[in-house]
Amino acid sequence: MSSDAPEDGERTMKLVTYNVNGLRQRISQFGSLLRLLGSFDADIICFQETKLRRQELTADVVMAEGYESFFSCTRTSDKGRTGYAGVATFCRVRSAFSSREVALPVAAEEGFTGLLRNGRKDENQTRVAGGLEDFAEDDLLQVDSEGRCVITDHGHFVLFNIYGPRADSDDAERTDFKLKFYKILQRRWEYLLQQGRRLFVVGDLNIAPAAIDRCEAGPDFEKNEFRKWLRSMLVGNGGPFFDIFRAKHPDRKDAYTCWPSNTGAEQFNFGSRIDHILCTGSCLHEDCDPLGHNLVACHVKDCDILTIYKRWKPGNTPRWKGGWSTKLEGSDHAPVYVCLEGIVDVSQHDTPSISARYFPTIRGIQQTIVSVLMKRQVSEQVEVCRMSTSCLEEDVTIRSCSRGTKISFDDCDPSGSLSSKSCASSNQKSGSVNLEAHEQSHNVTAVGASDIADGNQYSEVKKKAKKGQGSQLSLRSFFQRSSDSCNKDEKSSGNFSLNVVHTQKSDDQTNCNFANDEDSRSIQQNDLNISASPLDQSSVGKGKNNVALLEWQRIQQLMQNSIPLCKGHSEPCVSRVVKKAGPNFGRRFYTCPRAEGPASNPEANCSFFKWASSKSKQ
Repeated sequence: MSSDAPEDGERTMKLVTYNVNGLRQRISQFGSLLRLLGSFDADIICFQETKLRRQELTADVVMAEGYESFFSCTRTSDKGRTGYAGVATFCRVRSAFSSREVALPVAAEEGFTGLLRNGRKDENQTRVAGGLEDFAEDDLLQVDSEGRCVITDHGHFVLFNIYGPRADSDDAERTDFKLKFYKILQRRWEYLLQQGRRLFVVGDLNIAPAAIDRCEAGPDFEKNEFRKWLRSMLVGNGGPFFDIFRAKHPDRKDAYTCWPSNTGAEQFNFGSRIDHILCTGSCLHEDCDPLGHNLVACHVKDCDILTIYKRWKPGNTPRWKGGWSTKLEGSDHAPVYVCLEGIVDVSQHDTPSISARYFPTIRGIQQTIVSVLMKRQVSEQVEVCRMSTSCLEEDVTIRSCSRGTKISFDDCDPSGSLSSKSCASSNQKSGSVNLEAHEQSHNVTAVGASDIADGNQYSEVKKKAKKGQGSQLSLRSFFQRSSDSCNKDEKSSGNFSLNVVHTQKSDDQTNCNFANDEDSRSIQQNDLNISASPLDQSSVGKGKNNVALLEWQRIQQLMQNSIPLCKGHSEPCVSRVVKKAGPNFGRRFYTCPRAEGPASNPEANCSFFKWASSKSKQ
């Protein structure tokens, strides 16, 4: 809430909704969660698509000084997806307890079906939320399993933070899920309106309600059942909700909040408006004529899109002039805000119990007396272990004691006592820990001496181990491998020779040939005027670099020659791969390199398309 409030208790409030496309990425972009939240200067901030699992809700992503947060996370792994949705509501408050601020909710709920309590189904309460009794419990749990809603009750109004499902027209399964999601959600809204509550619905609904809200709407745009549903919910079409942005800007065109992430469409503002702030209900004024009085007319001061958060900004390098190699920082959405005025305080209340401050990963897990005593006994045993091994070197003592600690924890029984396998017990009886530590120290010394004696051999073993761990190899490493194999053959014959690289103008092929008989050795040495002596390591490195450079240039040239030119601009196309499931999944194609934009703009993408050849060219 704003601090510059009048004496009568009326205040202004700013509310922001933002699809962050990964909360951790946005926190990294701004440097900290507090800086990200502070950049909006808002009282309530609703995030969608946080992409966080429940176990990933640590203090750095949920806690910021002066804010209370409420999360909902995905709890299903259908199709192998985890942590792909998620919503979070942050409330800026001066006090988390005994507060009269409207920004601090008096109650909060994860999901909208009433079946979730603190991220899991509550076995002690099976009653669903009001108005949803006619739905099957399995359907209710399904729509709440993807972490797409957080409800906060702020006294004067109930706030729904929504991340609507996305469904392609040819994906029947997701289309059915999306229909079920909004059908159940609508019933919950209707029940609350019957109770006389005011509602705010904010978030990424994944629906553009009208043709003005989407770039170049196709012929089937108006037939979309989700657009029909959303329009039926709006004032003017028989519904109760105001689209606050359109109420303030009814005729504004090109007002978009989302742009395709891989086509550069932001450059030409070629997107859609799918992030919304809706509201319904009476105003807060008492003893007023209902006609002409509502939340928008009486309390909405301003509403707009925060385009300053767009990834592509004027002055950036166009994508077809090298901008494709530059990763745009930020979300593929822009935030939307609304400023409310005339909001009065509410009765005194505390932070709801589902606040992130009460998560076990933040607050910690309460320990029992038995666990505390067990840890104390273990620490005493470790101290005995340290004293008994004091005769060894410092680094060896630390190793043996740490090993003893691990054994002590593993061998504790539920009563808190240590078993006979513990470090201290075995150490006191036979001194095996000291002996083992001494043997380890001796082995380490032996390995160190071996490494010093033959550093080359040790480095070779390390390289092999690294490759065996599945580390990614560079292009140069393939040529280095062939050179190493040649060097091994050379060493086995007892002589050294240089790699002779022949570059032909026709195909730029490189050959590495070595002679194995006496005559060829002598001819090679005479021609190159090199004696049979160890090679200079710097010259070998330069030779390998030259081989890799020539081969890479050859590959680039082949790739350049095989890339077609787009018809509209005669520029080399960009290569893409079909990622959508179907008969063409994984197939490569070429398209115009320019950013997606209106067809009337000659500087935008010319819609050139060509399938790549199924067979690779020589």
